[in-house]
Amino acid sequence: MESDTARSVATTTVTAGLVDVTTMTTFDEWAADATMIPVGDVRVALQDRGAQASPVLTYCHGYPSTSHDLADVVGLLDDWRVVGIDFIGFAASDKPRDRTLTIHDQADAVEAAWAHAGVRSTLLQCHDYGVSVGQELLARRSDGTLSVEISGVVWHNGGLYPDLHRPTVGQQLLRDPDHGAAVAAAITERSFSDGVGVTWGTRVPMTDELIHEMWLGMEHNDGVSMAHELLHYIDDRREHAERWRDALENCDLPQTFVWGDLDPVSGAHVMERLRERLPTATMVALADVGHWPPLEAPEVVAAAIESHRR
Repeated sequence: MESDTARSVATTTVTAGLVDVTTMTTFDEWAADATMIPVGDVRVALQDRGAQASPVLTYCHGYPSTSHDLADVVGLLDDWRVVGIDFIGFAASDKPRDRTLTIHDQADAVEAAWAHAGVRSTLLQCHDYGVSVGQELLARRSDGTLSVEISGVVWHNGGLYPDLHRPTVGQQLLRDPDHGAAVAAAITERSFSDGVGVTWGTRVPMTDELIHEMWLGMEHNDGVSMAHELLHYIDDRREHAERWRDALENCDLPQTFVWGDLDPVSGAHVMERLRERLPTATMVALADVGHWPPLEAPEVVAAAIESHRR
């Protein structure tokens, strides 16, 4: 049975249900507001929006997208300080070549961002690729080594359980050790749109304008050519499956799952296991949403975040 909180979040509505493209924040505008901070020998793009005294929300984005995915949600939040980075190799952050980027590297980058921004406590929000970063941060919390207090977690579609992950055809092609680089080099905005389209739900249309902004984030600084290299996270998930599963299932924090059922990669089949393993968590299943709740249902995501304030 769904909790009262889940019912409240799931029934939250918005007047239009669609992004007004005349007022949407473009990727270029979003990236221009970032601060480049050092993380080891690279720099990452840090977003730090809102009043310093407000409760902090830290966003961990997905593959192959960016922190810009949260732009519409940010506009719906009431008095939150939103902190997030473009992970190393993504969007406006540096893109080191011929280097294996791990989930542990990205968790280190999040901790570096917190240190730079003076964050001491935060609500964590994780999507897709970012769910593994979130699980590693929870594991560090369990180890007693995390530098910041986490007050709770809002999760969206992602490979929390690697045995349930169903990669798209495009991801399988990019993972080919012999041809992955050539496949990445051949990606166009049209093929990128087709790849996102198979993971999109029915609640709202997938517009050309939205896809174009996602594409700009992916192609920034020749990022498309790295698309195959960034998929190493799939190997990380298998290697650290037990550590990250335990961090998720043994977590004593409030957890909310805002999940798109229609996602063919990590959809309703993942929610089924989450209900079994985490019976006290808040589950918000969105029957008409695919892989991208922050983009497809920003009003529901914003309500889930606000529910952690109460």
